[in-house]
Amino acid sequence: MSGFKVLQPGLLTLIQDAGRFGHHRIGLTTGGPLDALAFKWANRLVDNPMNSTALEISIGGLVLEAETDAQIVLAGAEMPLKINGIEQERWHAHRVKAGDKVEVGFSSQGARAYLAVSGGFQIEHSFSSSATVTREGIGGINGEKLQQSDYLHCHPPGEHRAFRLPEEHRPDYFDDISLRVITGYQQHAFSDYQKRLFFSSEYTVTDRADRMGYRLEGPEVKPSFDGILSEGICHGAIQIPADGQPIVLLNDRQTIGGYPKIGSMIAMDTARMAQLLPGSRISFEEITIDDAHNLHCLAHVRFNNTEPDQVD
Repeated sequence: MSGFKVLQPGLLTLIQDAGRFGHHRIGLTTGGPLDALAFKWANRLVDNPMNSTALEISIGGLVLEAETDAQIVLAGAEMPLKINGIEQERWHAHRVKAGDKVEVGFSSQGARAYLAVSGGFQIEHSFSSSATVTREGIGGINGEKLQQSDYLHCHPPGEHRAFRLPEEHRPDYFDDISLRVITGYQQHAFSDYQKRLFFSSEYTVTDRADRMGYRLEGPEVKPSFDGILSEGICHGAIQIPADGQPIVLLNDRQTIGGYPKIGSMIAMDTARMAQLLPGSRISFEEITIDDAHNLHCLAHVRFNNTEPDQVD
């Protein structure tokens, strides 16, 4: 066989590709990487297509044994990477050989890291994607997080270019950040005072923060009504439930919901938020949809124009 054996699965390691799109109509959510930028860099640094299947490691603790020769890379949160007990640079492709032990330690900054292998992990697709959504029991291996003794199949060794991302291009993962929000049509359910309160206050990430959504704690925001007819929910939607504490919905969100929404966070910033641990502080900044389009286009151009260094 050609692949990696899971010796220790870590706290929460999930098999993910770019996500499961086009299935909301039957109630299946998107899944995919919480930090799409780190995920894309992980694949790019081992010369993979952007949708190749990788591992999303939350907090850390993953140990694998290679049973193939391959290139691997770890991108994202500051989790130490060791190969055969020797610490290696993150954001840098490394050769491993059959019998090598790959360890990802626990994070000192940030919450999610992505381990990619040359050629991608070979996982059977469910509804056009390998993305694991444990709430729905779909994707990955039996719809579950990684388990001890799982086997991650890979392509046999081949010729792949390998790269390193220079430090000046690597993202920083801060604990105190401002996140950009586009207000939606339901903003009219909130008075001017309530909107000013929301956009001028600081909120704390609670321990109820997961792939479905980040529950925040801070000044209560109250809409003029308690609920609406259930409707489709977009990625980054900020729901305000009865207790007035915002919930930012993420990749594994339910596809419909009935809480009023003050707006939606842009995808670039949901990725930054998903790198926050409980206790981190955030604030919100209102931007227009035109601003959001410009930011998205600039980020796309920046990613494509950033040339990593090729390594031997």
